[in-house]
Amino acid sequence: MRLRLGRAIVVLSLMLWWSTPGHAQVRIDLDHDWRFRTDAADAGVVEGWPRATPADTRRIDVPHTWNIGQDDDYEGVAWYFKTMVVPASLLSSHVELHFGATFYRSRVWVNGVEVGGHEGGHTAYAFDIGRQLRAGENRVAVRLDNRPGMTTIPGYAMRQAASGNVWYDWWHDGGIVRDVWLTANEHALIRRQRIASRLGADAADISTQVLVENVDRQDGRYLVTASIIDPDGKTVAQARAGVDASAGQPASATLQVRLAHPQRWNIGDGRLYQWVTELRATDGTVLDSRSDTFGVRDIAIRDRRLYVNGQPVRLSGLTRHEDSPWEGLAESVGTIRHDWQDMVALHTTLTRPVHYPQSDAVLDFADRHGILLVPEIPVWQFSEAQLKDPAVLALAKAMMREMIEQDGNHASIFAWSVCNESDASRPGGRAYVDAMASLIHEIDPGRYVTFADADISIKPWKETPVMHDVDFIMANAYFGSWSGGGGDVEGWLDFMDRTYPDKLVIISEFGYPGVFSPDAASADKARGENLVQQMDAFQRRSFIGGVIFWTYQDYKSHRNLWPGQTEGYVDHGLVDENRQRKPSYFVYESRNRPLSVTTQWQAGKDGLRGFQATVAGHGIAQLPSYPMQGYVAHWRALDDRGHELAHGEKRLADLARPVRFDGAWPAAGNDAAVHLTVDVMSPGGARAGGATSDYHPLNIGSAHFLPAGDKQP
Repeated sequence: MRLRLGRAIVVLSLMLWWSTPGHAQVRIDLDHDWRFRTDAADAGVVEGWPRATPADTRRIDVPHTWNIGQDDDYEGVAWYFKTMVVPASLLSSHVELHFGATFYRSRVWVNGVEVGGHEGGHTAYAFDIGRQLRAGENRVAVRLDNRPGMTTIPGYAMRQAASGNVWYDWWHDGGIVRDVWLTANEHALIRRQRIASRLGADAADISTQVLVENVDRQDGRYLVTASIIDPDGKTVAQARAGVDASAGQPASATLQVRLAHPQRWNIGDGRLYQWVTELRATDGTVLDSRSDTFGVRDIAIRDRRLYVNGQPVRLSGLTRHEDSPWEGLAESVGTIRHDWQDMVALHTTLTRPVHYPQSDAVLDFADRHGILLVPEIPVWQFSEAQLKDPAVLALAKAMMREMIEQDGNHASIFAWSVCNESDASRPGGRAYVDAMASLIHEIDPGRYVTFADADISIKPWKETPVMHDVDFIMANAYFGSWSGGGGDVEGWLDFMDRTYPDKLVIISEFGYPGVFSPDAASADKARGENLVQQMDAFQRRSFIGGVIFWTYQDYKSHRNLWPGQTEGYVDHGLVDENRQRKPSYFVYESRNRPLSVTTQWQAGKDGLRGFQATVAGHGIAQLPSYPMQGYVAHWRALDDRGHELAHGEKRLADLARPVRFDGAWPAAGNDAAVHLTVDVMSPGGARAGGATSDYHPLNIGSAHFLPAGDKQP
């Protein structure tokens, strides 16, 4: 997580600016009061739109995508315009204009002067605009183009050329799709910091490289200080270092601390530390500050298994497109939290999470909830010719570098993916994968590298040399649809075991696309049956370390639609595009619980007195399975009129072995019915499983008969 810390955070709803003495870093929100219009003829530059706003614009706020509403399928050029008032006092500062993300290709002007551009739709960028600003009214113009091409990423899916449809498999949401803001600094700033941790038996060594930039016209000497705050809010370590930077140049300082007996980040239990860095002038003035969260954890792959903090895990989860009918790619934090909370309710502990870099809100959520991620750049269904193109490789490297530099501190990320369903098995594709892996190992040596492949599951199955080059295999395996019959998965898994005997395998996509059935109802029935059958098969192979279901929600596309549709929502999710749950949602939730709960009634001659419950975490032979510590069981008993008899809770320190506990209440008589619920909650408050049981007494003579069995709701 990244936060800019300052004593002045200015929101310009009324274009009010000021600076704060003694603290020169200021962030100003620019999300409101933009003007927008399309430019189908691409005439805006010639007609002078960078200098003057044209007619027929409409007011919008950002984040915004034009591909909702009247321009829903518009592909081409569009413009955004904003006017802001700058006081003369700010002109001596170093001012940057920041974009959280714009899709896809941008050009940016300030007061009619072009300050730069960016290619890519999911990462942040900024421009120094100090020379273009003037006292009083200032104007920003942004030209965006969301058209794909042979060398754009995402681009034409040329592996699909024979089908006549080379659209990528999600919607082409153009726009300023994340926040826009200004920063103003005096003398120097913190560009970013890179946190690395090494976990030992009883301590962790943490180092941070702080990248500083001198924005003055003279050399500078600075002090960098850091405070480390533990998950309970206590400052547990501090560090400092001096750094010198030449005028207008970057420099770096490395800080190191040792944490004794650290709290560990774990699956389902995302305990986060906070590293707060301040950059100070020699007189003690704070010039800039930055806060990032990080987790202390050790993730390793050995003997074809995935280990977290030395414990073997087998994980499951879902992918999710940044897509909805109301926001498209320009998602609000509310939509993100809703969907990811629902995915946690579905026991998500692993996901890619989809084909492109994610917003901070997604990554922060995964950090806090102990979910492992394999982020990816959107190289989808590229041909060998595309992968061999130097322009594609250069752009892919730039996108990967931006993603790693922006997101590399997130505890949830354990690997990076360089492409999906592309011609990686061909020589040119292998060269692309190897080049990308070399870059990643250079700039982020502590993480694994892989890619998602679909050819690997298509008959005839054959060994692919590039699979030996990556750290683990990610396979898209749609048995029951694209990959073959549902039963073919068994033979394929045998093939994978023989062919790659030293490789961990993660199923990066599986599921059931609706177009393989005649209608949505029969498709969802097949989806539920297929996911259980496939997960049972994956569970029986110990080298399958994780499975990722495609997908959480139906998403908008030009591909994989019902006959006669050219655009619509792909029937592939556990919920529809409006987040309404399908029957398969409940099948998936039940199959992916990481534990079991059973109950047994306890009665005497005078009636029912209570119950005994047993909570058992899954062993490593099951999928999913992972260590569960600090969980809590909550129970409640109601009589046949809905009145509470009793309730309670039991703390489950460690579910490595089954835990039994009793619940009791005063006897209610032999003829009283009881409804019992037991819910087991994770440390983060998510329901991990539970059971319900109903007691309906039957008395024959003096014997007391207990009903058998319980239900796992």
